Amino acid sequence: MAGIEGYFGPQLTDEEYEEFCFKNYPRRIQRPSSINIPNSSTPEISKIRSPEYEDDTVVQKYVGIGIGLATLITENLLSHPFVVLRRQCQVNHNAKKYHLVPITLFPVIVHLHQRQGITTLWKGIGSVLLVRGMTLAVEDFISKITPWSKDITWHVDSFKTIGQHLLLKCVTLSIVTPFYSASLVETVQSDIASEKPGVFDVFREGLCRLVSWGAPQKRRMLPVWTLVWPTVMYGVFKYLFGTLVKNVSASIMHINYKYEHQKKGAYPKDWLNPAIIQEIEISAQLLSLIAADVMFYPLETILHRLHLQGTRTIIDNLDNGFAVTPILTNYEGTVDCYDTTISQEGPSGLFKGFGALILQFTAHYAVLKLTRFVLTQVSILLKSSSPPLPQQIDRQLSLPQDLGRTPIR
Repeated sequence: MAGIEGYFGPQLTDEEYEEFCFKNYPRRIQRPSSINIPNSSTPEISKIRSPEYEDDTVVQKYVGIGIGLATLITENLLSHPFVVLRRQCQVNHNAKKYHLVPITLFPVIVHLHQRQGITTLWKGIGSVLLVRGMTLAVEDFISKITPWSKDITWHVDSFKTIGQHLLLKCVTLSIVTPFYSASLVETVQSDIASEKPGVFDVFREGLCRLVSWGAPQKRRMLPVWTLVWPTVMYGVFKYLFGTLVKNVSASIMHINYKYEHQKKGAYPKDWLNPAIIQEIEISAQLLSLIAADVMFYPLETILHRLHLQGTRTIIDNLDNGFAVTPILTNYEGTVDCYDTTISQEGPSGLFKGFGALILQFTAHYAVLKLTRFVLTQVSILLKSSSPPLPQQIDRQLSLPQDLGRTPIR
């Protein structure tokens, strides 16, 4: 046995045997270092999978951008017809139909389109966008000439910074109040009983009301200073409530998303990628808009009636959608408007046109869902039509068939 062992050499381990084979038979067997067999825990596998992972990340990013753009367009453009319907219902104190549910509005919408055309529900959209742009511009200008911050982080900033931020909101709303009144008139007045306003008439009418701060030109029109404080209260409290709902709902969504992964037993590497965060933010934003509009709907009704008083505005009669009716009221202030509405129209009079708000957010939700579905399907089609990974990667991941022990001759 000793001779045999001396002839064949000592017993070799597998590693020593493979090393011997690679040194003496390089043409028959390929060295493992050139094969580069990756392990799931090694960085090589992440390098091989990174192109596909980066493609998924880019697709999710563009889907999120598309949904964000759809949200912006829906809030500022597609929701406007429902805003027009809602405001016309709110300011008509003599209306017999309250339109608390959407179904009663469908015949009215058909009649308005038959009589005035399809653009009748888009009136005043230019002035609404101008007032929103003016609000952002005034807020930005004041934040630059004062130490008041335009953007804050509620759970990080101090009470002083938050107070200055709210003061900035109050001053901005005070300046914009006369122009908001002029924009409201353009969105509710009837096209067949009034002249169509010019593009910049909202600034002219707003400046007229601003100049006559304490003595309005028309007898029943309330002075601007009596409209400022309810407008500021409405805007600030609605902003605070919406921000609270958004932050709380976003936190709950994060917790629920984390809990779903806990039930599966593990967290994926990208369980909180930017696409998921953006989706949560958009959902929380929509929920905050719905909650704030529902919560402050009665105050909005009172506010719109006060702004419209004395403007001699003629609106469409939404009891049938064919006739028109003038707005003639004589409220002395916010409290008198509330008491008069409750006594003459009942508590439900504060919710006139609530069906239009339901239609607005139903359409808003449907547009977001449709946008997400379309963008996701398009991304899937583009991904399936893209070329696969190079075949060299597959050859790297596969072992050669002739790897193994070769008899020594």
